[in-house]
Amino acid sequence: MPSIQKVRNWYAQSFAELTELPRPKIPNELRELLINAHRKNSNGERNGKVLLENTENPSLAGEDYRPITRKNHLNSRRYFVLLDDNLKWSPEIYEYNKKFTKCLSIIKRRHDPVVTTVAQGINEYKHSRQRMQIDSSIQSFLDRFYMSRIGIRMLIGQHIALNEEPSRGDYVGIICTKTNVRELAQEAIENARFICEDYYGLFDAPKVQLVCKPDLNFMYVPGHLSHMLFETLKNSLRAVVETHGSMAEEFPPVKLIVAEGKEDITIKISDEGGGIPRSAIPLVWTYMYTTVQSTPSLDPDFSKSDFKAPMAGFGYGLPLSRLYARYFGGDLKLISMEGYGTDVYLHLNRLSSTSEPLQ
Repeated sequence: MPSIQKVRNWYAQSFAELTELPRPKIPNELRELLINAHRKNSNGERNGKVLLENTENPSLAGEDYRPITRKNHLNSRRYFVLLDDNLKWSPEIYEYNKKFTKCLSIIKRRHDPVVTTVAQGINEYKHSRQRMQIDSSIQSFLDRFYMSRIGIRMLIGQHIALNEEPSRGDYVGIICTKTNVRELAQEAIENARFICEDYYGLFDAPKVQLVCKPDLNFMYVPGHLSHMLFETLKNSLRAVVETHGSMAEEFPPVKLIVAEGKEDITIKISDEGGGIPRSAIPLVWTYMYTTVQSTPSLDPDFSKSDFKAPMAGFGYGLPLSRLYARYFGGDLKLISMEGYGTDVYLHLNRLSSTSEPLQ
C-alpha cells in the first residue's frame, strides 16, 4: 500500500542517516583508555569492575522492596564502560554528540506521523481487498511494530531530553520520578470532556468523578500515562453520550478511581454507556476496528502527534494504549456488562522491575 511504502522509506532514510553519520576522531590515548576499560569491565569482578546495584525506586521508600542486584545481571551485556568522572573529553567528542543528537531530533520529527500514516495504509488495504477487518498476521505485525516504535522513541526522546533540554526538578530526561497521578488524570478529564463537547455540540459533557489521593506519586513517563487516560476516558464519554442521546438533559457520570497497591497502581474507569456485546470484546483490541459508521479522513498532516486524535473513528485508542501499558510491565483490561456499561482497568507497574516486552 502507498502509505506503508512511505513509512518504510522513512525508516530506510533514518537508518541511512544514522549509519552514514561521520564517526568522531578520537585521540589515541582516549581510544586505548576506552578499549582497556571495556576489557576490564568484561572480565567483571576479577578486575574490581562490578556492575553496580540498581538505585532504589524513590516511589517505594520504606516499602519491603529489594533492588535488583549484580547477581541478576551476570550474563547481561554492557553497552558502556565505567570511567573516571573527572576524565576530560576532547572537543571532537562533544561535537559528535551534538551532531548525533541533532540527527536524532530530525528522525524523531520525521516519524511523528507514523501512526496515522500506517492507519491510512490499513484503510487502503481494507478497501483494496474489500475487507472489514484485518487478519491475525497483520494484527500481530502491528503489535510488534508499535511496541518496537514505543521503545525506539523512548530511547531517542530520553537522549534528546538529557542533551538538549534544560533539567527539570523531578525529571530525568522524559521520565518523571514523581509523576502525580491526580494532576494527570484531571488534565486528561478536561481534554476528553472538551473534545466530547466539541464533537457532539454539547453545552456540558458527562461529568467525571475522580477518586484519587492528591499526593499519589510514582516514577513513570507522564506522556504515556496522559495518552492512556485520555483515550480510555474519550471512549467512555462517547459511549455515555451515544447511549443516552446528545439531547439528554442529564448524563450518568463516568467514574475514575485510582488505587495504590505495593506492586501496581490501578486505575478503573467505569461508565454507564450501554456496554459491549461479549462477542465484540475481542474486536476492540484490533486495529482499525470502530463502531463509528464512517471512518474520518486519515490525512497524516492533520496531527503530527500520537497524543492528539478526533473523538472517534480510528479504532487505535485501546490497542495502542494497551501497548503503552505493557511496555512498562502493566496492562489494560476491559470488562463489560451489555445493556449497562463498561469498566476499563489500567494496571501500572510501580516496581520498575520488568524488562522491555520485546516479541
